[in-house]
Amino acid sequence: MAFSFRENWRVVVLAVLLLASLVGLFVPGAAPIGGSSATAVNASQTHGPTNLKYGLQLSGGTKVRAPIVGLTATNVKLPTDQQAQRQLATTIAGDLPNVGIADVRLRAYSNGGDTVEVFANVTRAQFVSALDDAGLQVSPGDVRDGVTAATRTEIVGTLTQKVNSLGFSGSKVTVQSTPQGKHYVVVEVPNANISEVRDLVTGRGQITVLAYHPPNGNYSRQVNDTVLTRSDFRVVSEPQFQRGSPGVPVTLYSDAAKRFAGDMQKYGFTHEPGINNCAYPNATDANGKGEYCLLNVRDGKVVYSAGMSQGLATEINNGAFEKRQTFFLQTTSMAQARQVAVDLRAGALAAPLDLQHGTIYNISASSAERFKPLSFVTGLIAAVVVSLVVYVRYGELRIALPMLLTALSEVVILLGFSAFVGLALNLSYIAGFVAVIGTGVDDLVIIADEVTTESVSSARVFQSRFRKAFWIIGGAAATTIIAMTPLTVLSLGDLRGFALITILGVLVGVLLTRPAYGDVLRYLMTGDR
Repeated sequence: MAFSFRENWRVVVLAVLLLASLVGLFVPGAAPIGGSSATAVNASQTHGPTNLKYGLQLSGGTKVRAPIVGLTATNVKLPTDQQAQRQLATTIAGDLPNVGIADVRLRAYSNGGDTVEVFANVTRAQFVSALDDAGLQVSPGDVRDGVTAATRTEIVGTLTQKVNSLGFSGSKVTVQSTPQGKHYVVVEVPNANISEVRDLVTGRGQITVLAYHPPNGNYSRQVNDTVLTRSDFRVVSEPQFQRGSPGVPVTLYSDAAKRFAGDMQKYGFTHEPGINNCAYPNATDANGKGEYCLLNVRDGKVVYSAGMSQGLATEINNGAFEKRQTFFLQTTSMAQARQVAVDLRAGALAAPLDLQHGTIYNISASSAERFKPLSFVTGLIAAVVVSLVVYVRYGELRIALPMLLTALSEVVILLGFSAFVGLALNLSYIAGFVAVIGTGVDDLVIIADEVTTESVSSARVFQSRFRKAFWIIGGAAATTIIAMTPLTVLSLGDLRGFALITILGVLVGVLLTRPAYGDVLRYLMTGDR
């Protein structure tokens, strides 16, 4: 009898998916390993015999779990005018110690329930007092520790961009919530040491350019004026060396370029003695002239200082700079240049993480490497044991062998899916794969038992018995999915990975591999193609 695609389409689809999964697993470049922004060093750590990416537990690295510094006042009535809100933020910041306007966030909602957040280590009493002084009446009960959900989402997005921009393959940033209502940001960065991750999460990444100059020709003192902030940069190019100096080529928005050029002329940077005259932090040079320095500042610390070059001064004076709108933001090292570029692209953290009340630990690469062969051996033992049990149960290779191959095909498809989507595998995912093998074989045994209890005289009889078994399998699959779904949405750490793989395995099995096994078994028992 000729092969019928209509009757065996599931087998064909299964074969195609297996082939695609093998391509995704073993063909170099077939899966998006590391992302487009991965650095050469970190990207190379993800390549091996497969395109799979590994998480912290299987590759080593650092994990940080910390709350967000801040207080939130709820049930506040805010004005709708943006200028009035900015004035309120300025007033609140001015009443709190060591707090700037960037550390105060006002959120007004159309349905009420406005909030005010402060991202600093201040007491509730200080916060309530500052709100009262600003004309916002709140009770102590309306102030709680932590920040709003919107701010947490913003921080997760910013940190995700930062770790991806630095090329840490398999990194993950999430929020975990406790039953008591506390929220923690969890940052997992494979192949990174503690100092790298600590620098990543502790610095907020606020980049500004200041003009350090003598005001109005008064060389007896110096002042700092902010001339550029992150919002002024339209394009941030890759860090590079120019004339032997590391830095970041940047392009400004047209209005920012016009404002910057005007400030440089107004402050005296584009004419003598402003050109090439910088010895920050000295107030005057050796000749007693005031200093003219452009300061590259990150989180309030000067990372580089330089005077106005003759070329840039000429372009500003003749109007060419306002048309080109580009210049070179210098740093002291290429590592620092990469950090500045990441901060400019991803933006500053809305609030810092409180590492003093959090945890940070590192898994060495050597320890993590031992888990990979152990995980493989665990899966192999599971497959061998299942094979022996199935063979002892039925005593026929035509039933046992397709059953085992079908169960393993689910694992191959899931691994291929993991490679294609760039899923970073941890031990919880490996446990999920083992569970998929077990549940898959359970369902295949139900099918085999149902269709082999009595002799099968025709394909019609086989289909009747298979449908009866499939109803049982479908009900069990629905129960498993319902039971596992809460684990995928709750902040329960590694249980999420286990639940995700289990659900995907059940779906692949019910929709494809179990019916395909039925088609194979039908042919072996009835000869019907």
